[in-house]
Amino acid sequence: MKHSTVRYATCLVVCIIGIFGGRAAAQRWAWQDTTLTVDERVEWLVSRLTLDEKLSLMVHQNPAIERLGLPAYSWWNEALHGVARAGIAHVYPMPIALAATFNPDLVQTVFRNVGVEAYSKYREAQDTGYHGDYGGLTFFTPNINIFRDPRWGRGMETYGEDPYLTASMGLACVSGLQSTGAAACIKHLAVHSGPEGTRHEFNSTVSDRDLRTTYLPAFEYIIQHSDVKQVMCAYNRLNGEPCCTNRRLFDILRNEWRYDGILVTDCWALNDAYETDTVIPRHRTHATAAAAYGDAFGREVDLECGSGLPALREAVQQGLVPESQIDKHVRRILKVRLAATDEPKPDNRWVYNAFPCDVAAQSMVLLKNNGVLPLRGLPNIILAGPNAYDSLMPLGNYNGTPEHCITIGEALHEDIERSPISSAMPTVIYCGGLNPQLEGEELPVEKEGFFKGDRTLIELPKEQVAEIKAYKSKGFQVVLVLCAGSAIALENIIDDCDAVLYAWYGGEAMGTAVRQLLFGERDDFGRLPVTFYRSTDQLPSFDDYAMQRRTYRYLAGDDALFPFGFGYSYSFFSIKEPSVSEADFTVSGTLSLCNTDAPNALQHRTVVQVYLQNPADADAPVKQLVGTASLSLTEENHLVPFTVELDPYWFRQYNEKTGQLEEPADGTRFTMQVGFSSDDRDLIDLPFIYHNRK
Repeated sequence: MKHSTVRYATCLVVCIIGIFGGRAAAQRWAWQDTTLTVDERVEWLVSRLTLDEKLSLMVHQNPAIERLGLPAYSWWNEALHGVARAGIAHVYPMPIALAATFNPDLVQTVFRNVGVEAYSKYREAQDTGYHGDYGGLTFFTPNINIFRDPRWGRGMETYGEDPYLTASMGLACVSGLQSTGAAACIKHLAVHSGPEGTRHEFNSTVSDRDLRTTYLPAFEYIIQHSDVKQVMCAYNRLNGEPCCTNRRLFDILRNEWRYDGILVTDCWALNDAYETDTVIPRHRTHATAAAAYGDAFGREVDLECGSGLPALREAVQQGLVPESQIDKHVRRILKVRLAATDEPKPDNRWVYNAFPCDVAAQSMVLLKNNGVLPLRGLPNIILAGPNAYDSLMPLGNYNGTPEHCITIGEALHEDIERSPISSAMPTVIYCGGLNPQLEGEELPVEKEGFFKGDRTLIELPKEQVAEIKAYKSKGFQVVLVLCAGSAIALENIIDDCDAVLYAWYGGEAMGTAVRQLLFGERDDFGRLPVTFYRSTDQLPSFDDYAMQRRTYRYLAGDDALFPFGFGYSYSFFSIKEPSVSEADFTVSGTLSLCNTDAPNALQHRTVVQVYLQNPADADAPVKQLVGTASLSLTEENHLVPFTVELDPYWFRQYNEKTGQLEEPADGTRFTMQVGFSSDDRDLIDLPFIYHNRK
């Protein structure tokens, strides 16, 4: 009996030691002690890492450093509009569609949800011992480049053509994603928007004015208003120097904006600086790999997405990258990595609220409606067009795999099957446009109207034009549902359409959202985040990066077929008694719901937009968006007061002498405009005198 008791006690002690000893072993290193500050934990590691170990952390696939208990980690993860390339995940509309919501609060919630899902996947990866690409919590998202030309295939990844809207939506993405503990990355610094086919050799030539007023503001604004963890430099050259070795960009980023987060290269971008590949034209600005890596890491680049560790070692051996600089890079890297992967995480709960469908509906833009919409009852409907049953089209690019993607055809199928043939005028719902296999990132496409992912023509493909005209000639009412990631020139087809709904690449619930909008079950359409030009002939040369004659900011009058900010609703709104406060930078008024044609909609949404004109500067934009408010009204609550708060940041003027954006002089006169699109006919003018805020 005594022997048994001793034996039991011995077993108990062994078990207790095993339990707590295992936990202690799991946290045996000081860098794992979360009671210490992140900086203290980073310093503990930096003081013990060898030079070779430090260098291994400066490429995106970090190997395990077992002697210090540091596991392997990959920095490469994508979450452009949902967790991508990591199995089953929710797929939201593409960013260009998210921009069309003009609703930063909605976008922030989208990316909070994305972060919640990402963390769940990260835990799964950790539990199975996976440490490779697409398994971590550091994301190369969002893309905040300016969509300056509709031919650019990657424009669908951006938040449109306007600096203010891009900054607002990009900030919402960063804030939502990082609220869950993940690390976002704004990209691609800085002047990057095609052509895709020559991006590894292309030199973007840009004036200081355009650089400061168009291409840089979204980057600067997000850095100033968030703790964004990463910035990614671009493939192209800027004024002769590759962006990932560009001294001017480095100076602006680190010295002017005081950014102290991670600067990461686009994937294998440094190879373009030195490789002599005869298949892909390259920049070839550096004689050797070591020279390119010396210019990048010897200055401000912290992390390479790529496989240049041997070249980095050679640059160090040649004295091009001092060890003190390496320590600076590694501190930044470890600080972000440890913070992202720390346990426990904030309260990470999914916000649903019928989500992907609500988001998709708010992104879709009603461009034309002669009264055929909303569809009432069950008329004689025919569904046609190449995108009707395409289940890949709604997913766009950089996407995950949803459990189910609801195509337009699937969503409408029941209604169409129950439409009895009648004597009523037949209606064709024509689902046309493009698909992500035609427009996108560096695609192997060379067919009429397309080249390497970009477009050479912005008109609707001619076979679709012919089909639409054929339906119209036979007496059909034509409802055109356009699916694409960029503006399509419709001047040659608009008169043949009774209604046009621009649905973008709307994500997994795209079909349901289209059906609900067409049948008037909701009235919360989006607004255009890009200008819809009349034809390709209206565009400047694609590789000309000057902003003149580009976007609504530099187009005069009614040059656009559909202006930036435009979009119909089933309801009609007006703004009563608008006023502007010069003391606190606000525009106020009352939004009135006049009447509605949507029989089933409970919420009638519109977007109040505020623009600024600077008549004293002949080279300034014609006008520029400086504030928005997404508002919903009901028939019972048909009057709603609104206030749009304006940030003085967007009032800054370019000084030709200093080459900087500066606060306007006290007493500078502007014209404020408030209304429902960038077209003067949709806007009310308000005089505004700027008072110095210092």
